[in-house]
Amino acid sequence: MIEARHLRVLRSVAATGSFSAAARELGCTQPAVSQQMKALEHSVGTPLLIRTGREMRLTEAGEALVRHAAGILAGLTAAEEEVAAIAGLRAGRVRLVSFPSGSSTLVPAALAAMRADHPGTRVSLVDAEPPRSVEMLREGECEIALAFRYPAAPRAGGAGGAGGAGDASGAVGAPPLAEWEDLVVRPLLTDRLVGLVPEGHRLAVADRAGIGELAGEPWIAGCPCCRRHLVEICEAAGFTPRIDFATDDYPAVIGLVGAGLGVAVLPELALEAVRPKAVRTVAVEPEVRREVVALTLPDLARVPAVAAVLDRLAHAALR
Repeated sequence: MIEARHLRVLRSVAATGSFSAAARELGCTQPAVSQQMKALEHSVGTPLLIRTGREMRLTEAGEALVRHAAGILAGLTAAEEEVAAIAGLRAGRVRLVSFPSGSSTLVPAALAAMRADHPGTRVSLVDAEPPRSVEMLREGECEIALAFRYPAAPRAGGAGGAGGAGDASGAVGAPPLAEWEDLVVRPLLTDRLVGLVPEGHRLAVADRAGIGELAGEPWIAGCPCCRRHLVEICEAAGFTPRIDFATDDYPAVIGLVGAGLGVAVLPELALEAVRPKAVRTVAVEPEVRREVVALTLPDLARVPAVAAVLDRLAHAALR
């Protein structure tokens, strides 16, 4: 195997014309230069230098190796400098995938802080809901995925038709803890779900309401994961929601509720970046909170730029 240190010695010998001159240039002893040249000739299996008295000249193989050495050593130097820049957060990139309400609330502050502290590190953003965002992380399409998961819903009948707290000892659709066991999970916040009703709705003036009080309403549902959890908590309260509209677009959900076309349950994070019009929020019982996390792979968690973005996401969540 050809080693970079041997190439550097060969190039110096070729440039200076002798082992002693090369040793002076490299800051080592003449025997050390001789040993490294012997090691290089052993590696390539052919002589590289012809020694005639005090003079030394390259063989045809030696000339070929010196010719390639310049490009090889230049490439290694460039690689070392690039890796050092990435390790020192002077360069590099981080690809981030986030669900929409996270993109509009947590991500902007985190990326602004990242750009201010490390302007040489580029961070890109793509929207995707879990579980697709988690798949993208495992498939190498990103370095960080913002995701969320819901707690287990109580068993059907536990909450009662009036929407009381009920017995949550049994579970429907328990959170997939094992699904993320191969990932580094950075908890960011818990996000409470709130009810959304039109301004003229009978519950618009209520501070809170049991989910069962909305049993006969038409519903507007969100992303597939949120939709599935909505069905679970409604069924636990003794009814199956009649979902008239389903959309991943939270402003569209709010607009449909404001137009009097139904009711909805949304995470509070989804309301932060939108100015709800013609709607009222109602605390829903039993209270449900989803866990919002940042996910990455164990090896990626040791990359300085990835760790820096994770830290800034956590700081943004605290704010």
